Amino acid sequence: MRDDDTTGTGRAEATLGRIETEVALLMRLGEATRRATGTAEHRVLDRAAYVILRHLDSAGPQNVSALAAKLNLDGSTVTRQVSAMQRDGLIVRTPDPADGRGTVISPTPAGLQRMAAVRGARTRLYGDLLAGWTGDDRDTLADLLHRLNEALDARNRRR
Repeated sequence: MRDDDTTGTGRAEATLGRIETEVALLMRLGEATRRATGTAEHRVLDRAAYVILRHLDSAGPQNVSALAAKLNLDGSTVTRQVSAMQRDGLIVRTPDPADGRGTVISPTPAGLQRMAAVRGARTRLYGDLLAGWTGDDRDTLADLLHRLNEALDARNRRR
């Protein structure tokens, strides 16, 4: 099959190559945008704390093991992140009602306030970036990103 073939395997490989490139650029540009954004709201939480707080806000209190499993992280990594967040007053640990030997992590009002500030700043940023897009295009992007994240999560869980 020739390299310029736009049917069959050649086209599928070309499309996958474009997807790989666009995802790599998305990650790089997303990080560059986060660093370059001048508003303090983007910087009140590091990425790990933001993701943990978002999960705790939607799923409720969790023990470290459940949190690590949901976020596809090693338990020691989550323990380290949670300890830093506790020192910063973003989360509290309370006895686990299901297992008195363990603890569950819950967000504090200050943690939820910071998370909401970051989320609001990010929402405004994406609103500005996508201002010229139709509502249908935004919905399609959200749906496709969700499907991609689900596929990545499922692949990581099979490992």
